[in-house]
Amino acid sequence: MDVRTVTVRDGDAQLTGDLATTPEAAAVVLFAHGSGSSRHSPRNKEVADALNKSGFATLLIDLLTEEEDRLDQAGGELRFDIGLLTRRLTAAMDWLAEDSQTAGLPIGLFGASTGAAAALCTAAERPRQVGAVVSRGGRVDLAEDRLADVSAPVMMIAGSADEPIVRISFDTTEKLHVQNEVHVVPDATHLFEEPGALEQVAGAAMTWFRDHLGTGETRAAE
Repeated sequence: MDVRTVTVRDGDAQLTGDLATTPEAAAVVLFAHGSGSSRHSPRNKEVADALNKSGFATLLIDLLTEEEDRLDQAGGELRFDIGLLTRRLTAAMDWLAEDSQTAGLPIGLFGASTGAAAALCTAAERPRQVGAVVSRGGRVDLAEDRLADVSAPVMMIAGSADEPIVRISFDTTEKLHVQNEVHVVPDATHLFEEPGALEQVAGAAMTWFRDHLGTGETRAAE
């Protein structure tokens, strides 16, 4: 697995990401992190590692600059600025479409917390580029105005003990006009810190992306 640090530009902002890929990768998953998180999130890195082992390339990227992140940690609201996060996630998608290692690959989006709302809005912005979306503990309600424009299949993963997100996820199924599913992880809380919970998240995401994006294994069989 080749891992390199990349820079994506959005206007004057320079966003740092970690791209992991191989020549055999048949699809790439772009991660949108949630409030208070970054590309170093151990939870998203664990999911990304599992996807890498299953034949997917991944890009984990910070949607805020270092300075913006410092300001936000001091009480800012940028992590809840879904318009800003969407614009930057869309810029990262456009970067993937042009990079020599990922150009032409199907793209999936994996969003956590507020990043899930940005992922859905980006799917609405780039309907021909986004092949599938997965939300982990996602504030998908913050994308309510764009849900009708999403054309990619959507899976929403929630812990059974995270009742607000479970409720939000099931409410969202009625507003999406595409194939969608709510996957509830038994006894898990919002951060999926319970033993085996993240493995279930990774397994569900892997299956969803494999079904809708394909991997080297499935492509070879076609």
